[in-house]
Amino acid sequence: MHVKSGTSHTTGIPRLGRIPILDVAPVVGCGRWPAKAVVGETVEVSATVFREGHERLGAAVVLRTPDGEELPGQRMSEVGAGLDLWSAQVTPTQMGSWSFRVEAWGEPIAHWWHDTQIKVPRDQDVELMFAEGALLFGRAAESVPSKDRPTLDRLARLLADQTVPAADRMQAVTDPDVEDVLERHPLRDLLTVSDWYPLAVHRQRALYGAWYEFFPRSEGATFDPMGRRGPMSGSFRTAMKRLPAIADMGFDVVYLPPIHPIGTAHRKGPNNTLDAGPYDPGSPWAIGSPDGGHDAVHPELGTLEDFDAFVAHAADHGLEVALDLALQCSPDHPWVTDHPEWFTTRADGTIAYAENPPKKYQDIYPLNFDHDSEGLYQEVKRVLHHWMDHGVRIFRVDNPHTKPVAFWERLLADINTTDPDVLFLAEAFTRPAMMQTLAKIGFHQSYTYFTWRNTADELRDYFIELTGPTAAYMRPNLFVNTPDILNAYLQHGGRPAFQIRAILAALLSPTWGVYSGYELCENTPVRPGSEEYRDSEKYQYRPRDWDTADRTGSTIAPLITRLNTLRNAHPALQQLRNLHFHYIDQPELLAFSKRHLDDVVLAVVNLNPLHPREATVHLDLPALGLPDDPHHPYTVIDELDGATYTWTQANYVYLDPHTKPAHILTFRSSES
Repeated sequence: MHVKSGTSHTTGIPRLGRIPILDVAPVVGCGRWPAKAVVGETVEVSATVFREGHERLGAAVVLRTPDGEELPGQRMSEVGAGLDLWSAQVTPTQMGSWSFRVEAWGEPIAHWWHDTQIKVPRDQDVELMFAEGALLFGRAAESVPSKDRPTLDRLARLLADQTVPAADRMQAVTDPDVEDVLERHPLRDLLTVSDWYPLAVHRQRALYGAWYEFFPRSEGATFDPMGRRGPMSGSFRTAMKRLPAIADMGFDVVYLPPIHPIGTAHRKGPNNTLDAGPYDPGSPWAIGSPDGGHDAVHPELGTLEDFDAFVAHAADHGLEVALDLALQCSPDHPWVTDHPEWFTTRADGTIAYAENPPKKYQDIYPLNFDHDSEGLYQEVKRVLHHWMDHGVRIFRVDNPHTKPVAFWERLLADINTTDPDVLFLAEAFTRPAMMQTLAKIGFHQSYTYFTWRNTADELRDYFIELTGPTAAYMRPNLFVNTPDILNAYLQHGGRPAFQIRAILAALLSPTWGVYSGYELCENTPVRPGSEEYRDSEKYQYRPRDWDTADRTGSTIAPLITRLNTLRNAHPALQQLRNLHFHYIDQPELLAFSKRHLDDVVLAVVNLNPLHPREATVHLDLPALGLPDDPHHPYTVIDELDGATYTWTQANYVYLDPHTKPAHILTFRSSES
């Protein structure tokens, strides 16, 4: 019999079932939005389950596939004595809209066996206990498949046979064949089930990947040293030459800032100045000109056919192309003339440009989503499908927090219905409530506050949040820098700072990213106290001499390559929810590990980019899947330089940021 929670007619609040099932997780917005996973990702499902008295109970998680098939329940185990918290690990195997529920039941056989082991050795109610056991196993036999029935029938007859010694009957209950049948088909009384809760399962790139951002116009850009002509933009064809090097560093996604025509009205000059010269290319985010809008490419970059060739060349090197979706316009955008209702008109009759007082962005008109919401929605959807038809399956969305949440919820749901492999990254550096809601309503990945979390305490606190409660719906993409963000840590920490932040980003999260120039440790701000780059690539061409950097060793590309190689080799680094911090007695060092099945990676990082630090790291051995013996030795291998060490539970470390900023260790057991 199934017992399910109902709803009170007087309060509308769900009633408890016969066996209470509370606090089911992961559940987002009381089930309004799905929790998230990717194909092959291990997800922990938990619930508070209890009942009156001292009767034994059991619980399981049941997955329902996108096709509606209910899979066999995964038995849950109680977590911690007396807490009534039960959990199990489940792993969805295909993309689509899954669901799960928790089932709980009374375990009469387990309760009988508990009492029998106490009473029979004390010669209390011996035959009564065996008679009750025979009835229970007889009932159980009636509910199992026919092939398993004889095993339980034999035991029921044996328990009822008073000529068989009590010790032999007790021994028969522990027969492995009996235990196997009951594990697969437990006798369940008072079966109670929770509601079904949604679980959206995406492709693996939604959780795991390494991103590289660069401006195609800078790759292959040329300057006339004699000054006889202006600079010449790079193109998709010249930018294609950079793709093999990006792939060789182990990146999976190439992200391009807007590739559309750029307006000339109020065009910005170098370093965001208002006096653009005749050859200044302007900001790619000032989208639209007589050459077209969001569905066109800048003529200097090439044609749509050239873009198609770029996407194909990227695919040949194992790279996906992510395109920027920036819903804003230059004053020269065709929408301004064709659809003035999509903008805000001020009291003086002018169209409002973007402002964040006292900052003014005269080269950009924000869209107004309230005047013709349906027309604007359909146009944005058309633009997305246009680029999807040209091979783009990932979009990085610029400032989604400045547009209505309901707009995104509808748009992402519509795209998911027809093209569930298309992914969206939310570039929303804003308040937590907005960031988290955007993740809940459908964005597959999110930018984070990682850039501004630099101390050990800040990193621990933040990543306990990111890998704990919010991991059910928000997947962090840890960009170490962006064209807009060069934080103080990188400005003042030199090359070690760039190495440290790359190590942290690559290991703490399954998805991380860099903006071009990071590997060269570019760290000059436009002015003291600013996080903007001097000579920002947003406003001018920035061709880089990659060959000289490789030849002279003035690049940390080898470290980035090593980090991405490790990530590809270790499944533990491809997970989000498995992060564990270890105690270390130095406040500027951070120790953490990731474990997936038998794969374990342990990192110890010096967060001070200027000075060496030493400490003792105390390992939580059970968290590493190792015996809790403080004296047992292990051989650990540093995956950064191949060095080997013998470690136990407590270990001395010395890390000099200029020569060795971190240990990245894997374990090989040694003889004690």
